[in-house]
Parts: sequence; C-alpha cells; structure tokens
Amino acid sequence: MTDDNANGRSGGPRRDQPWIFRTYAGHSTAAASNALYRGNLAKGQTGLSVAFDLPTQTGYDPDDVLARGEVGKVGVPVAHLGDMRRLFADIPLERMNTSMTINATAAWLLALYVAAADEQGADRAKLNGTTQNDIVKEYLSRGTYVFPPAPSLRLTTDVIAWTYRAMPKWNPMNVCSYHLQEAGATPVQELAFALATACTILDGMKASGAIPEAEFPAAVARISFFVNAGMRFVTEIAKMRAFTELWDEILETRYGVEDPKLRRFRYGVQVNSLGLTEPQPENNVTRILIEMLAVVLSKNARARAVQLPAWNEALGLPRPWDQQWSLRMQQIMAFETDLLEYGDIFDGSTVMTAKVEALKAEARDELARIAAMGGAVAAVESGYMKRALVESNTRRLAGIEAGEQVVVGVNKFRETEASPLAAGADGGILTVPEHVEAEAIEALKAWRAARDQKAVDAALEELRRAAAEGRNVMEPSIAAAKAGVTTGEWGRTLRAVFGEYRAPTGVGAAASASAGEIEAVRAAVDDVSAAMGRRLKFLVGKPGLDGHSNGAEQIAVRARDCGMEVVYEGIRLTPAEIVNAALEESVHVVGLSILSGSHVPLVREVMGRMRDNGLDDVPVVVGGIIPPDDAETLRAMGVAAVYTPKDFQLTDIMADIVRIVRAGTKQAA
Repeated sequence: MTDDNANGRSGGPRRDQPWIFRTYAGHSTAAASNALYRGNLAKGQTGLSVAFDLPTQTGYDPDDVLARGEVGKVGVPVAHLGDMRRLFADIPLERMNTSMTINATAAWLLALYVAAADEQGADRAKLNGTTQNDIVKEYLSRGTYVFPPAPSLRLTTDVIAWTYRAMPKWNPMNVCSYHLQEAGATPVQELAFALATACTILDGMKASGAIPEAEFPAAVARISFFVNAGMRFVTEIAKMRAFTELWDEILETRYGVEDPKLRRFRYGVQVNSLGLTEPQPENNVTRILIEMLAVVLSKNARARAVQLPAWNEALGLPRPWDQQWSLRMQQIMAFETDLLEYGDIFDGSTVMTAKVEALKAEARDELARIAAMGGAVAAVESGYMKRALVESNTRRLAGIEAGEQVVVGVNKFRETEASPLAAGADGGILTVPEHVEAEAIEALKAWRAARDQKAVDAALEELRRAAAEGRNVMEPSIAAAKAGVTTGEWGRTLRAVFGEYRAPTGVGAAASASAGEIEAVRAAVDDVSAAMGRRLKFLVGKPGLDGHSNGAEQIAVRARDCGMEVVYEGIRLTPAEIVNAALEESVHVVGLSILSGSHVPLVREVMGRMRDNGLDDVPVVVGGIIPPDDAETLRAMGVAAVYTPKDFQLTDIMADIVRIVRAGTKQAA
C-alpha cells in the first residue's frame, strides 16, 4: 500500500480525520445527564454515547417491582417523552452523532429520540447515530433481553427497514462483540459469534422483503459493529484486521455486495472494562491506553468511534473529571502524535499477517459449526454459544487464579502505596443517592396524571395491533411516544403479544477448569454435609435487573466443582422469588450477585424477607462492585461476607462459604 498521507502539501503532511470521541455516560436523572453531556461536548467530545438504566433497557417503569433499587444506577432513566426531551435539552440533535445502548427496547427508545428531534424541528433525514440493538449477544452475556429470539429479531428488522427510508444516515443495527469478550469469549469466538449474528440479521432483512433487492447492498452498508479491545495487544490488532477482512469476504461471497465501499467494516469500540482492577486502580490508566492503541494504530482496521472507560470503573461510577481524563487520552493520540499522517503501519508485517490468517481460519471453522446448527439463533437456543462462553471464561479465571495469566496488582506485584486518586471524601467515585428513585416515581405519577388517557389507550391499541399483525412497529411507537405512553406500557404491550424468554444459563453442562486447593474444599464440603445429614446446598441469586451474569455463573460452576448442590436459575429475579426459592429448596446458604450498584436496597429487601420467612439462620453472602462503606452497611444488615473484584480466588471464596455454613451449624447445635 502506498502512503497517500505522508507526502502531503507545502503546509505539512495531510492528516486523516480522527475518529469520533465519545464517553459512555448517563446516570441519576435526565437533567443531570444532560448537564454531563453538555459539559463533555464543551471539552471536545464529538459524539454522545447514552447509557440508559436497566429498567429503561428492559421495558419497565421506575415504579415497577423489578425496577426497585435500579433506577438511575447504571444509566439514565427514560420513562417517557418528557425525560427524553430533558435529556437532550439545548443539544441540537440534527448536528449530533448519538449512540444509544438499548437492545430489547431499541425501537421504543429510537421512537422517543425521533419524537424529541421532531419537537426540535430537526430533519429526520439528517439524524446521525447508532442504535446498539444486537439482541443475540444479550442472550449470551449482558442479559437485557425481553422477548424470545424470533420477535426480537423481527423488531430489529423493523428498525432497519424504517430507518433506511426515514433516517438514511442512521446505523440501525450495531452487532456487538464487546460483551462477548466480557463474558469470556476468545478472539475466535468474538469473530465467529458476532459475524454469525450479522449473517442472521442480513438473512432476516432479505427474508422480510422490506428492502428491495437492488437496494440491499446500500442497506447492508448501514450495519455497524461495536467491539472490545483487551490487553493482548498484538492479538487485538490482528483480531480487528481479521474482522475487516472476513466481513468484506462474507458480504462479497454470501450476499453479492460488489462495491468495496459498501463492504467496509465500520465499528465503534469501548475498550475492556472487565480487565479494570479494583486493587491499584491507577494501573487502569495504562491498561486503557494500551487497549485504545489496538483499535487506532492500524489504519485499515481503525475504529470510527472510540469510547474509553474511566480508571475507576471497577470501583463505581466515574465522576466528570475521570471521564475527562479518558477523553484527553483520545485527543492527545489524535492531535499530538503523527499517527493520522500515515498509511497502515502493519501492512507487509509477516508476524501480523500470520496472526490474522490464523484467526480467520479458526473463525471460519467456528462459523461453519454454527451454520451447521442452523445459525446464530439455533446456537443460542440450544445453549451451545452460552456454554462455550462459560467454559472459556472458566479457563480465563483459572489462569488468573493459578498465576499463569498475570494481572499486575491482583495476582502479582501486590505490594502498593495507598492511591491518592481514591482518597477523597467521595471515595473516588460518583454515588447515585437513593432519593433519585423516589423522585422518579413521583415524576412518573405526575406525567401519567397530566396526559390524555384516551390518546394513550388508542396509541397502545394501535401498537398492539401492529405487533400482532406483523406490521412495522416504528410509526405506532413514535405515535405512542407523542401521546405520552411510558416505557413500561410499551414493554407490557409487546410482552402481551410476543411473550417473555429465559435464556439458557450455560452452567449445567459447562466443563470446569478448577484452580486452587479444590480437593481440600471438596473434603470440607463432604465433612460439613455429613454433619448436616445432607449435601450442602447453595443458592446463587441475581436480584433486580442486572443481567451481567458472568460472575454468578463462575461462582455456580466452582461451587458445583467443590461438591456443593447448586441452585441457579439465571438473571432477573425479584427478592421475593429468591427468598421463596431459598425456602422451597431448603438451602444452607444464599449468595447474591449484584453489579449494578443497587446492592444496598436489594440486599435490604432480601434480608427482610428472609427474616419474615423464618430464614434468619441461613447465611447470606454478597458479591459485586461494592465500595467499602457499602460493604460495612451490608454487614450491619446481617450479611455474612462481602466479595468484590479483588477476591479473584474463587476456590478461596468456596472455602470461606463452607466455613460460614459450618459455623452456623455449630451455633445451631
């Protein structure tokens, strides 16, 4: 490849345009998030990436029982058009590039966005951005699915078909491998699972007939990807080059897209949040920078948009200053270095070419296996993909436990000075106050009281009919947004038509890769089981809407390997359901996994219900991203132990749980 940038003009070398600078943000309220967005834009951010809270992502209003404790915690709550209006106040949507992570409720949040843009007088044809609505990966990793696969994919097709006509600059489908890596995917699994999902989407587009055959290549060009970059620097660069080449190959050979420009692999990226550490969190700055390099150094596989986590996301929500630090990393790379003045610096590298070709060959084999099963949906429904991710994540964690995979500050070089970055009164993180939820509920009541209920009922009925009759739901959803329908009402209407779904957990048949003193723990489990007269039974529960189940799955697998009887029913359970399961299953210990920051209110409710049901003698342990002050609060409630990301030795956690059960048994005796 010739370098068309370095030769330049008299004023110096010509530079490529930098990628879009984003930060993934949103919390508490629409008004607070709006202030954060405007502040970040003033600092040089060039695109928005909206984080919605879990109730919004799963189609519940703030006053729903399943939303308890979750409102505003991991993103901004948007219950209706009034919230969307406040979220983008004084931000001209016609000139903004907006990415929205929404998935199951993508059609609804996009409808609210369009309704807000209409109020601003924006031209829909000029709206520019992306809906991240890869529902397949939700069944595998992140857990914010709602409906079964078939109707979920139909909603995706509706969004693609509608935006193709009404919003031609919009990327209506964002195939997401980011969360696959966080769930333990190998680079080959990232490549194959994401590309298999993309093929499923394109096949659905073709089968729907919504886009004329002659226009299909142009519609394909609006499909984008969202990927992850980890610490294996050379491998991650090779992975991104493999993605671009495989996508080009698939579009040309399988779908007959002739124009190379329409076959470009267009992707945004957030680098790996999973690899950020709670111990020595300042080390995360270096990790984030190295991971960013993997997606910007290779021009032929450079990201179109980059958002970086903050150094303290393993501790809790980052503050505006923390996000600014990550934004400045991007700006320094783009504007102070000469990176954008040159062609691809890896072209001609024998090492890189060999690695890319090896990844492509393995990915083609995996794609063939998935195709033989019937495609991505069949591989989800059979449990194959989920089981593969649980097993690869088990191997990854076992490597960390054994010290074979070094994580500085965690399993090696643990001696440290206290970090001044986390020494402030706020603990170095942003905390969402509990009153946010109560205020959101009161605001929702006021919204419902002020609207025209007849218009709401008519809009919901038209939405129901469109869903039931197979018509595109976008226009009815926009009409519903303008009538004042809420997120929970939209979700409830489509649940009534499509039903709900519980994805396979991948735990039951997952192969183990145990590490640590597991034989000693097995012996201890046998000993305490004999003393109790039956096998030690451990309930692993995920209360609330947090769908990040990787930790819970690994705890369940390790407990099984240690000889415990394990009860694990997956994500999205109410505290009442968890306590009822503890009662019916006569468990000896309950473990709660909560990563959304809602641990205090959810654990408080679980503990109260345990007492009400006479289960005071059953110990409860909790794991999650839990600040020290909150850990003390949980212990004061009666929680027997609190585990955070620094507790990476799963076998040691199992030994601790056996000790807790044994102590309770002796006390009862």
